[in-house]
Amino acid sequence: MNSVILATLLSSAAAFAPQSTGRVSTAVNEVNWQPDESAFAYGLPGSLAPVGEFDPLGFAKDTPLATMLQWREAEVQHGRVAMLAVLGMLIVEEPIEYHPLFEAYNKDIGPAIRHLDEVDAVSPFFLIGLTLLIGSLEYNRALVAFAKPEGSFSFQQLNEDHYPGDVGFDPLGLKPDDAEEFATIQTKELQNGRLAMLGAAGIIAQELTNGEEIFVNLGLATDRFDPSSVPIQF
Repeated sequence: MNSVILATLLSSAAAFAPQSTGRVSTAVNEVNWQPDESAFAYGLPGSLAPVGEFDPLGFAKDTPLATMLQWREAEVQHGRVAMLAVLGMLIVEEPIEYHPLFEAYNKDIGPAIRHLDEVDAVSPFFLIGLTLLIGSLEYNRALVAFAKPEGSFSFQQLNEDHYPGDVGFDPLGLKPDDAEEFATIQTKELQNGRLAMLGAAGIIAQELTNGEEIFVNLGLATDRFDPSSVPIQF
């Protein structure tokens, strides 16, 4: 699943994260967000018509603020990875076939979910380096978002000055200062991330089922893939 894992490398951006108390942090106050106990999910952005307050299993009901922010942190980060993963899987397959690790211009290298297997077959040490790189990025994110395990500490406890998903990564300066604009852009990120999580799951399931690339399976691209041309067994 090369694109899914490679996408993890880039999965640190800005949005939401968890708190361990009901106190509003400095980072939260930067966008003038205040938790509203009477509102759905404490008034966090993410609800959009016509679905609105979509929670059929009642996860948000009577959930503590700290837990709700932890869930939002997880949702945002997974959504970001999924958006990059979907984009990555579509770009490296037919008909685009742009790949940073392969000479894809002269042959079809098959479904994206098997690309890292192909890398491992040729250069297993690359995966070790990739794992260490991903681990270092995640470790850095953990230092920003999560509290140190000392004193009165609970599992996955977040720093009090951390707002869900905001790890200080905003090189283009897209994060608005206005609270209403911030909520709007946050909702857009969440909705796209949710769609991408479903999309990535669908792409992976389809490729595992019949071994065909997405656009080939849809009849929008020619199937040029020859399994005998790659160093793994399909």
